[in-house]
Amino acid sequence: MSPTSPKAFPVSWDQFHRDCRALAWRLASAGPFEAIVCITRGGLVPAAIVARELDLRLIESVCIASYHDYKNQGELKVLKDIAPSVKAIGDGKGQGVLVVDDLTDTGKTAKIVRDMLPNAHFAAVYAKPAGRPLIDTFVTEVSQDTWIYFPWDMGLAYQAPIREGSAG
Repeated sequence: MSPTSPKAFPVSWDQFHRDCRALAWRLASAGPFEAIVCITRGGLVPAAIVARELDLRLIESVCIASYHDYKNQGELKVLKDIAPSVKAIGDGKGQGVLVVDDLTDTGKTAKIVRDMLPNAHFAAVYAKPAGRPLIDTFVTEVSQDTWIYFPWDMGLAYQAPIREGSAG
């Protein structure tokens, strides 16, 4: 899915914050969690909000690059693994660990992290059908051919009416 898709889902900062709080609300009964692992870069902002709402202080990251050109998902590359101290929590396989990302698209990134922490609870703010089976908790599902424009990717600009964008 590329950002030239006719199905666009722009998300404002306010909406993203509300959606992250809704995710935290759903996760409150799924714990208890001892740590959060955010999948960077997209998982950084939702992990901060969820950590605040669930009063979690141990926050770790796993750095995986997949969208190298911001248009198409390419080969996945683990740039930074999860710290051993987090991997040692619970059963050593992720029990008590919450993994957070902004979006699960194809599920490829989630699969890599699930292989690292198979018993962790996986959460994403948004989910697409292909990645949905790898996520335990999410807020909103969008179609596979929808491009989500996150607030950190956008600036203020004119938006054409929907009808003008669809040649019929």
